[in-house]
Amino acid sequence: MPRKKITISEKVEYLSILDEKGKLDKTLEPDISEDILLQLHRAMVLGRRFDERLLNLQRQGRIGTFAPIKGQEAAQLGAVANLRPGDWMVPAFRETAAELWRGRSLESIIIYNNGYNEGIDIPEDRNDLPISVPVGSQIIHAVGVGWAAKYRQKEDVAMTFFGDGATSEGDFHEGLNFAAVFQAPVIFVCQNNQWAISVPLSKQTRSPTLAQKALAYGMPGIQVDGNDMLAVYAAAQEAVARARTGGGPTLIECVTYRLLMHTTADDPKRYRSDEEVEQWSKRDPLPRFQKYLMDKGLLSAAEIKAVESEVLDEIQDAVDRAEKQMEALGNPMDMFEHAYAEMPPYLNEQKAQLAQELTELDEEGKHG
Repeated sequence: MPRKKITISEKVEYLSILDEKGKLDKTLEPDISEDILLQLHRAMVLGRRFDERLLNLQRQGRIGTFAPIKGQEAAQLGAVANLRPGDWMVPAFRETAAELWRGRSLESIIIYNNGYNEGIDIPEDRNDLPISVPVGSQIIHAVGVGWAAKYRQKEDVAMTFFGDGATSEGDFHEGLNFAAVFQAPVIFVCQNNQWAISVPLSKQTRSPTLAQKALAYGMPGIQVDGNDMLAVYAAAQEAVARARTGGGPTLIECVTYRLLMHTTADDPKRYRSDEEVEQWSKRDPLPRFQKYLMDKGLLSAAEIKAVESEVLDEIQDAVDRAEKQMEALGNPMDMFEHAYAEMPPYLNEQKAQLAQELTELDEEGKHG
């Protein structure tokens, strides 16, 4: 039999609505209420200033290492703003802005970054999963959540975030394949920030885009300017609507850049140039979005200044509350809780032994 070609008709689109100079394509402008636009702006400012304060706290030794988000706020907020409270948000480890939008408190993040498990407690009324440090592992969790929603005939959707490095993990491919086969209502948001720690995108894949990987699994894929709040919002809005009405999953590649280090334990100057960072700084999503809102008459320079002041006060209050709360945390007996419904005998023995030792140390302290 002769060889024959199999025609694959799907194509991957690239979406940009608000370019890096703030020029708007009116024909593509999404319909977003003024209230939501202003909420998104405040959330961007809060995410940016909180990120800066966390870095200061870490350098002072007042919290442990964390993953900064500077430069990636639009890729997170534009997507997560389309979710309903009943939907599920499944983060990786660099989604601070998205988590704050979903209701996580500033102080819980500070407490978590100090090593206290109490900081990752999620209230019953929030359908969010905790952060996931192992690269890509949260993708299959999101698919399971999405599949469960479909099985139970709910309209809920799941949205998960991950970086470009995660697309080289098996969990990414397993997750996308399962979601497509079973048409699970999952939105896969890839924050392509160009670097998987020190590994550039060019060493992750030979594909011209990450979005096109969706085609191999039979789902829609789109690449957007991840520093364009409007483009991310529009793409996510379409993907969420499709998932909610039984149309299955979508992969959204947000082309963005992390302007700071991978984590505060990392020195990015060892693997990328200052010139590269400077070029991407010109595409900063925050001033771009602010210009758009000012051009629409929704925001003035004075109002931006007022938001900045309000946000800084909110952050300082959260730092004060967190440091006060941490004074009462750190009971070593807590390590035995929440792992087993019925604690095995050997752990019961260890728990009793530790309790006795702590009592003895306490008595020595009183009499010493």
